[in-house]
Amino acid sequence: MRSYLSVWRLPSAPVLLVAGFAGRLPSAMVPLALLLMVQQQTGSYAVAGLASATYGIAMAGAAPVLGRLADRRTPRPVLLAQAAAHPLLLTLLVAVVLGGAPTPAIVAASAAAGAGTPLVSGAVRALWSRVDPRVRATAYALDATATELVFVAGPTVVAALAVLADPAWAVGAAGVLAAAGALAVATSGAMRGWAPAPEVERASVFATVLAPGMPRVLASGAALMLGFGALEVAVPAFADAAGAPGMSGVLLALWSLGSVAGGLWFGARVVSVSLPRQYRWLLLGVTIGLAPLTAASDPWVLGALLFLGGTAIAPTLTVQNSLVGSIAPAHATTEAFTWLSTMATGASAVGAALGGALIESRAGVSGSLVLAVAGAALAVVVTLVPGRRPARRPAAEPVAA
Repeated sequence: MRSYLSVWRLPSAPVLLVAGFAGRLPSAMVPLALLLMVQQQTGSYAVAGLASATYGIAMAGAAPVLGRLADRRTPRPVLLAQAAAHPLLLTLLVAVVLGGAPTPAIVAASAAAGAGTPLVSGAVRALWSRVDPRVRATAYALDATATELVFVAGPTVVAALAVLADPAWAVGAAGVLAAAGALAVATSGAMRGWAPAPEVERASVFATVLAPGMPRVLASGAALMLGFGALEVAVPAFADAAGAPGMSGVLLALWSLGSVAGGLWFGARVVSVSLPRQYRWLLLGVTIGLAPLTAASDPWVLGALLFLGGTAIAPTLTVQNSLVGSIAPAHATTEAFTWLSTMATGASAVGAALGGALIESRAGVSGSLVLAVAGAALAVVVTLVPGRRPARRPAAEPVAA
C-alpha cells in the first residue's frame, strides 16, 4: 500500500489518474453508443457496425501521427485543440445520424470524430515514463488497472444511458468526459514541466516503430490483443449458447475485475527480474490462464476461470508499458505509446472478426476460445525471436508528476 501512496503523493498524480480515467472512458463508450445509435436510427446492424468500426480505425490511425506532433511541440497544444474539437465532431456525428443522413455521410462523420479523439492515454503514459524510476513501475500498474476499469465502466454507462434516455446521450457524455480529461491533463503541473527532447536528425515515419526492441513488443502485444479480441466475441456467444445471454456483461466484467485484482497485487511488488524476462513469463501466465476456458461448459464456471485468468493481464500490460517507456527514443515517447495503442486496437478488431467467423463455422465458440489461447501463445513465441537489443539511453529527466 505504501508504494501506491508514494505515487498518489506526487504533485500531479491525482490529476493524471482521475483525468486519465475520465479521458479514456470515451474510447470504451463511443464505439458501443455509436453502434446502438446508428442501429436504432437506420435499423441496420451492418451500417451500425461499419460506423463503429470506422470510428475505431480512424482513432487508431490518427493516434501515431498526432503523437509524433505532440512529441515535437509537447502534448499540451495537441490536447487543448482536441479538447475543443472532439465534442464538436461528436455533436456533428449525432446530428448526421439523427438527421437521417445517408450511409457515406455517417461513415465520414464517424471517421472525423474518431480521428479527433484526444491523446489522453498516450500523453498520460508518456508522463508516467518521466517520473522517479523508483515509483515508475507502480505508476504503470495503477495506469493499467485504471485502463481495465475503463472497459468495465464505459459499457455500463452506455447501457444505463441507452435504457434511461437514448444512445445519443451516451455519445454526448463521452464528449464531455473526453474534453474534461484532455483539459485536465494538458494543464497539469506535470505537463507544464515537459520539455521536448531535441531530435538529433530527421527521423523517418517508422523510426519509432523500428527502434531496437520495439518491433518485438509491438508484435507480441498485437498477438495478445488478437487473442483478446477473439475472447471478447466468444464470451457473449458462449453465454447465448448456454441460454443465458444476459450473463455476457457479467462474464466480461469478471474478466476485467480479475485483471484489476492482479494489477493491484503486482503493482505493490518489487521485482528484480529484467523487464523482458518479466514480460515473457507474464505472457506465458496469460496463456496458461486462458487455456482452461476451452473446457468450460457452464457460464459460472467460465466466469470463475475468466476472473482467475484475468489476474495476469494488468501485470502484463504494466510491464509492457514499462518496456515501451524504456526503449522508446527519448524524443518520441508519446508517439511510441500511441503506436502501442494503435496496434492493440487493430489486432483486437482482427481477432474479433476471426473469432466471429470461427463461431459461425463448424469450430463454433470453442474455435474462438482456442484462437484466444493461440494469440497469447504466439505472443510468447514472438518474445523468443532474436532481435536487436534496445540501445541504452539516459533516463528522461524526472518531472514532478
